[in-house]
Amino acid sequence: MILFVTGTDTGIGKTVLAAAWVRHLQAAGAAVVGLKPVCSGGRGDARALWKAAGRALPLDEVNPWWYRPAVAPVVAARRMGQAIRLSEVVSHIRRAASGFSVVLVEGAGGWLSPVGEDFDNRDLQRALRAVPVVVAPNRLGVVNQVRLVWEALGAYWAETAVAVLMDPARPARLAVSNVDLLEGYLGVGRVIRFPWLSSAAVAGEGKLPRQAQRALTALGQRLGLERP
Repeated sequence: MILFVTGTDTGIGKTVLAAAWVRHLQAAGAAVVGLKPVCSGGRGDARALWKAAGRALPLDEVNPWWYRPAVAPVVAARRMGQAIRLSEVVSHIRRAASGFSVVLVEGAGGWLSPVGEDFDNRDLQRALRAVPVVVAPNRLGVVNQVRLVWEALGAYWAETAVAVLMDPARPARLAVSNVDLLEGYLGVGRVIRFPWLSSAAVAGEGKLPRQAQRALTALGQRLGLERP
């Protein structure tokens, strides 16, 4: 199964979720790997996924397209006289996925952020036919943001997608009501609340907190990766 970890924006917790999820599934015995095929502005996200999977693949296979400027990858590539093509990214992901039962692909930026010359995250997800996992910060305004992404998913993928709300260090009272409100639109069980993780937990030091494990188990059960 290929899962596409996307979100409402950049810097909202996609890598935190994806890396924790890779660790969680690996601990459960799954043959899992995380990929960040395209990134710009630093390679920290790719390194986190690489380490979470126990360096199962070389870093350059986890992240073959990397650009230093902190701009959209398509812009960074143009500055270097290069072009990122959808067909090449899809082919790489399929090759890298060989031998793994679960592959988490983390997109670059938000759902409709441009990635290459001819595609954005939505185009990549559809080309892979991957299940969308929409990550969003659990704060005021998230209901609108997630609903906008759901509209952009399209009817078919909106029926299979799952939303994950990432709690801040000090969740406000609306953190619970956001889940309830969104489930009213998306359906019961389609919204998972994920706890804030310390920098040590994000770095993979020690076991994941129980609350995070429970959230990941619920997410896996929703997608058929784990038994209820």
